[in-house]
Amino acid sequence: MARTVWDSTVGKKTVMAVSGLIMLLYLVVHMIGNLKIFFGPGEFNHYAHWLRTVGEPFMHYEWTLWVIRVVLLAAVVAHAVSAYQLSRRDIKARPRTYVHRKPRAGYATRTMRWGGVILGLFIVWHILDLTTGTVHSGGFETGKPYQNVVDTFSTWYGNAVYIVAMLALGLHIRHGFWSAAQTLGAGSRARDRALKTVANVLALLLTAGFIAVPVGVMTGVVS
Repeated sequence: MARTVWDSTVGKKTVMAVSGLIMLLYLVVHMIGNLKIFFGPGEFNHYAHWLRTVGEPFMHYEWTLWVIRVVLLAAVVAHAVSAYQLSRRDIKARPRTYVHRKPRAGYATRTMRWGGVILGLFIVWHILDLTTGTVHSGGFETGKPYQNVVDTFSTWYGNAVYIVAMLALGLHIRHGFWSAAQTLGAGSRARDRALKTVANVLALLLTAGFIAVPVGVMTGVVS
């Protein structure tokens, strides 16, 4: 039964929608947490430590964080695989290029596709930079996330990579939220405008919220 659902186009679109909403929920929480950096190193470092102790004593140290990471990894993989397979299926279904194209649909599709690639590469870079410290520009120090963030955004390339990725994220959310709503049956002619408004607001708030951190470092508000 599960294999039959997965093999269907509707099933793959549903997997994309659900996994996308899981990631969206995480992004909202993550953005709110990031903004704590404006309250100083003590507040931000305490928040980072709290993430590792959530659920104690029932959950061991970092267990809750690892559960979240596994769920997110599964969501990212499911989203990427279903998107790739749907794209290949769409190409096979239309081997010949249409004479009359629909510019808006084509633009949305290209934006989602390349935006997904950019975000995938960014996730890898972001983990290597601020989680493992492998590509970190300064002296990465475990347990000092505030200073690590400041170090990253004190370089032009750290800012450039992050801001470009967040702009891609905004575009991805703008189209993806509305598309997910349609797939899950929440969309209708009456609700279409409201859903697009929610998608635009979410995209704007998340983009602005995430970009506020590097801008804060660049302007000296965060130092």
